Amino acid sequence: CILGRAGRGRHASLAALLLLCSAQAGQAYAGRSGPAVARSAEPAPPLVISAWTHEDPLTPEFAAIKRTADAFNRRQRLYRVEFVSSLRKDYATWVHSEAANGTLPCLLDFDGPFLAEFAWPQYFLPIDQFVPPQMLDDFLPSIVAQGSYQGRLYSLAQFDSGIVLWGNLRYLREAGARIPTLQAPWNLAEFEQTLARLAANKALKYPINFSFYNGRADEFFTYGYAPILQSFGGDLIDRGRAGLASGVLDGPRSVDAVKHVERWIAKGWTRKVDGPKDFAEGKAALAWSGHWKYRVAHAALGPDLVAMPLPDFGHGIKTGMGSWAWAISTTCQAPEGAWAFLSDLLSTEEILRMTNLNGAVPARRSALRQSALYGPRGPLRVLARQLELAGVPRPTTPAYGTVSNAFRVAVDNIINGGDTQSELNKAAATIDRQIAAHHGYPYP
Repeated sequence: CILGRAGRGRHASLAALLLLCSAQAGQAYAGRSGPAVARSAEPAPPLVISAWTHEDPLTPEFAAIKRTADAFNRRQRLYRVEFVSSLRKDYATWVHSEAANGTLPCLLDFDGPFLAEFAWPQYFLPIDQFVPPQMLDDFLPSIVAQGSYQGRLYSLAQFDSGIVLWGNLRYLREAGARIPTLQAPWNLAEFEQTLARLAANKALKYPINFSFYNGRADEFFTYGYAPILQSFGGDLIDRGRAGLASGVLDGPRSVDAVKHVERWIAKGWTRKVDGPKDFAEGKAALAWSGHWKYRVAHAALGPDLVAMPLPDFGHGIKTGMGSWAWAISTTCQAPEGAWAFLSDLLSTEEILRMTNLNGAVPARRSALRQSALYGPRGPLRVLARQLELAGVPRPTTPAYGTVSNAFRVAVDNIINGGDTQSELNKAAATIDRQIAAHHGYPYP
C-alpha cells in the first residue's frame, strides 16, 4: 500500500487509510513462508468510489469538487474517486430507480430535505460511525438536523442556506421605515405598515417581491413560504410522532397565514411576476429570498442593499434552511474509502473553496469564522446568525416529496384565486393518504 502526502486538516481520513493499509499488508503475507514471502507482487488496483453530484460539469462548483477528488486520488493508492454522469432532472425518481436496481453510486449528493425519503428504505448508510466527535461539533446545528433521521446521522454538507428580507435602503429611508434587527424584528403590524408606506412610492411597481414566479414548480414553496406558516404558529405537518398534515396544514393558524398573503396580493403589495429581476432593478423595495440573491443585488444596488431578518408574525422568526448534502449508499463496497474522500470534501479548506464560489453559508463554524460574507464583519452575518437562531428544517418524513408537491400546488392555486381553506384541505388530505398508504412509515 502506498500513501502520498496527507493534506492539512485531513487526519481522520489519513488514519483510516493507514489502518486499511496495515490490514491490506497483513492479508498479502498471511499464510506465506520461506521464499514465497520474498516474491514481489503487483500492487492491487485501487477500489473505485463512484460519485455523483448534481453540479453541472461545466461549472466552477463541479471543478472545485473534481479538484478535491483529484488530490485525493493522487495522495493515496487504495481508492480512486470517479464521477458518474450528472444533470439528473427528475432527481428523486432517478435515486429510487437506481436503488431498486442496486446501482446507486457509492457516494452521492442529494437535496437535503429528501433525506428521510431515501434513508427510510435504507438506501443510505449511517455515517455517525465515521465522523469524529470534534468534527461533528464544528458543523452548524441546522446541517446536523438536516442529516439526521431516527437518531442516526446519514449525511453532512459543505454549505447551508437561508431566507432573509432583502431591502433597498433608499426606498426604506424615504418611507421612514425602521431597519429591523434580530433583537427587534418587524412584527406583523410594522411589516404591513411598511408595505403600505412603500406602496405610496410612485417609483416602485410594488413594495415586495415574494418570489412568486410564473411557472415556478420547485422546492422554494416549502423552503420559502413554510416559514410564514410557522411564524404564524402553523406548519406543513405535525412534527410529532404521527406526522400528519390534517389539522396542521389546514388548521386555523396556517389558514390565517395564507389569508394574510392573499391580503398582501389583493392590496397590490406583492404579485406574481415572470422572474427575480424586479428587486435588483429597483422596481420593488423588498425581496423575500435567499443568500443567492446577494451578488446580483449588490452589483446593482451597492451600499443601498441591506440584508434584514425575517418578520416575527407572532410565533418568532422562522427561516428556511438546508441544501445539497452528501451520503454514502448502502450498496457501496468501500464505505471507509467513501468517507475518507468525503472527510476531505468536508474540510474547512474545501468548504471555504466551495462557498467562496457559490455564496452559500459555510456548513462548519470554523469556515464561517473565516468567511468574508458570513464572518463577524461580513455583509451577510445576519443571515448566518438568523439560521442558527431560527432555522426550521423541512419536515423529516419519507413523505417529503408528497408534502412539497401538495403544498406547492395549494399555494399556486391560492395565488391564482383558489379558496384558501379548500386548497389547504386538499393538500393535507393528499399528504395523509400518502402516509397512510405506507402505514405511517414504520422505521425498520
